[in-house]
Amino acid sequence: LQQALMTQTVQIYEQQIEVGDQCRYEEIRVAPCGNDEVVFFIRDISDRKQAEAKLQLTNQELARATRLKDEFLANMSHELRTPLNAILGMTEGLQEQVFGKISDRQLKALQAIESSGSHLLELINDILDLSKIAAGQIELDCAITSINHLCQSSLTFIRQQAMQKSIQIHTKIQMNLPDLLVDERRIRQALINLLSNAVKFTPAGGTITLEVSRLQLITSFQEKANQEAKEYLQITVIDTGIGIAAENIQKLFKPFVQIDSALNRQYEGTGLGLALVKQMVELHGGKVGLTSELGIGSRFTIELPYATDVVFSPERRDSDQTTTSSQLDSPTRGKLQVPLILIAEDNEANIMTISSYLSAKGYRIVLAKNGEEAISIALSAKPDLILMDVQMPLMDGLEATRRIRQITSLVNVPIIALTALAMASDHDLCLAAGANEYIAKPVKLKQLADTIHQFLAT
Repeated sequence: LQQALMTQTVQIYEQQIEVGDQCRYEEIRVAPCGNDEVVFFIRDISDRKQAEAKLQLTNQELARATRLKDEFLANMSHELRTPLNAILGMTEGLQEQVFGKISDRQLKALQAIESSGSHLLELINDILDLSKIAAGQIELDCAITSINHLCQSSLTFIRQQAMQKSIQIHTKIQMNLPDLLVDERRIRQALINLLSNAVKFTPAGGTITLEVSRLQLITSFQEKANQEAKEYLQITVIDTGIGIAAENIQKLFKPFVQIDSALNRQYEGTGLGLALVKQMVELHGGKVGLTSELGIGSRFTIELPYATDVVFSPERRDSDQTTTSSQLDSPTRGKLQVPLILIAEDNEANIMTISSYLSAKGYRIVLAKNGEEAISIALSAKPDLILMDVQMPLMDGLEATRRIRQITSLVNVPIIALTALAMASDHDLCLAAGANEYIAKPVKLKQLADTIHQFLAT
């Protein structure tokens, strides 16, 4: 009241009134009208305040749900990747015969284990990728890629399943096709998804055809006027499978939605595959198409743009890979003493997998079970390189890395973070703590040996 009279301006305030068990809110406006008089305007704003409180609570619940989802995905990734690291790593070591010679029958059994483990890893990656895409966090690692190599490596993945169902596979790939500038792993993931679906939904004795051809699309009237067009490669997967009803086609590209979701359904799956195919391709500036007829078969297409000036020699790519491979078997090259590697890891299966493989490659190994041990052993043993797990008891790998970087005698020792934490932020956390490199589990042991060699060779 006094403020309104002194300033001759309208004053607004709110008050809360307890009425029995209920709470009521009022907005009061005090307006001066001369001669030291004022007018009070009182308005019930209980509904607005309740709506605001409800909205605030909803926002808090959404933020909490998002945080819990991210924590769940990170924990799920870690818990699933940790045993997979041992399964795939030990399988890789056995196939390379680092533990002794194996028979052809044993090799085929190991290949089956590796195939199943890799498929499980892809399902884990599907879930994580979908979450990253939804959050806008996915980053593409694009490189020049041979379309023929991409197709052949994708077909290799499904040939065994097709053979078991007596399904014939045909390829029609045009000659002299240009290379693509894409994230090869993710486009291969999309293509394998389409091929795997074709095998899954094609009855025994059917056929699957993979076609690749150039496609020129006029994208606008202006481009047509200027005689300009975008150049595309079209990858087509054709099957003689069960087909899809017209009303169900749009459902296919929605995550977690399956046409047949009954408990007694005939076909397995998560309902993530085609949603990921669509989103991965669109991230590359392409698009996915589908035509299908129930009982006749389906035709999926992927259209990917390419730059007309992109040229890359497949022969040069192969020779580069051969050079890298030949370097892995010589850890002592250029050194008078065999390099010493400190492995900081608390999982016994992973310790056995990694240490056995690196020992077979000629490295000396020392072990630590937690971050505190890693620091102590690093000080006494003076390793040439440290493999640091992140989640460990007593002291985690991030804190251990930070402390090692504060020790003058260890500040330049290469540290490779080997962790089952595979979210986008985990990479940044490891590098910020002082790690030189980050590799998500399950790690390919050849890749690990290559990375170690590169650090020790510098």
